[in-house]
Amino acid sequence: MSDVTAVVSYELRAAVAHVTLNRPAALNAFDRALRLQLAAALQRAAADPQVRAVALLASGRAFSAGADLKEMQSTKRADSEVRRQLEQEYAPGIHAIAAMPKPVIAAVEGLVAGIGCAYVLASDLVVMAEDAYFTLPFQNIALVPDGGITWMLERQIGARRAFEIAIECERVPAARCLELGLVNKVVAKGAANAAASEWAERLAQRAPLAVMHTKQLLRQAATVDFAQGLRNEVLAQEQCIASADFREGIAAFLEKRAARFSGG
Repeated sequence: MSDVTAVVSYELRAAVAHVTLNRPAALNAFDRALRLQLAAALQRAAADPQVRAVALLASGRAFSAGADLKEMQSTKRADSEVRRQLEQEYAPGIHAIAAMPKPVIAAVEGLVAGIGCAYVLASDLVVMAEDAYFTLPFQNIALVPDGGITWMLERQIGARRAFEIAIECERVPAARCLELGLVNKVVAKGAANAAASEWAERLAQRAPLAVMHTKQLLRQAATVDFAQGLRNEVLAQEQCIASADFREGIAAFLEKRAARFSGG
C-alpha cells in the first residue's frame, strides 16, 4: 500500500516501510512539514505489526541539507522557537528511530548536513554513496550540533574525533565515514537507496523478536555494566527460546531449509 503526503512518502513493501524524504528542490532541508511528517511516518512504522524493517530514504540529490535556514530567519523569536522545534518536532522522529523494535537502515546520497545527520546517526545501519559526504556546519552560523548529535557522535567515534568534526565543519567523505564507523557500507553513486531497501528486505526475513532484542541490548550496552549486560541477555534469551520462531529456526536447521519466521 502507498500513502504519499506533501513532503514524506510512506510505502509498505515486503514487510519493509520505505520512508522517503521528498523535498528534493530544497535538498530535503527540514521545514515544519518535513519534521512533522517524518516523525509521523516513523511512528507509524514503529507501531505497524506488518513492518519488520524500515528503509529511511531521500529523493533527489541529497539526503538532507539540514534545517531550512530561510524558515529559521523568518522566525521572530528564534531562541524559544528553536527549543520548541527541537523538543516537539525533531525529537519525536529521532527518538522513534532509536526506540522502535525494528531495524532502521538509512541511505545517504549527495550529502547529509546539520540536523539531517541526527536521523542518520540514530539509524541502526547506514549505506552511503561513494560521492556523498557528512558535515556539521553549525559552528559556521554560531550554533552547536543538536538533535542528539553530540551524544551520538561521541559514542560512535570518540570525543576527539567527534570534536574535530563538530568544530571544523568540514566535509567528511564517504570513505572516511566508513573508516570512522559512521556508515556500514559505501556503494556506487545513485545506488544507496536501492542498497538500503534490499538490506532492509533481507533483515525483514529474520525473526522479529530476536532482532528487537539484539537492537535493544546493543543500545543499552553503553549505559550498563558488564554484569547487567549479561542479565539483560539472559532475560532476552528466555523470551526468544520460548518463541515459535526459535522452534522454526531449529526445525529449518535440521531439515536443511530456509527458516520461515512468522513473528510468533
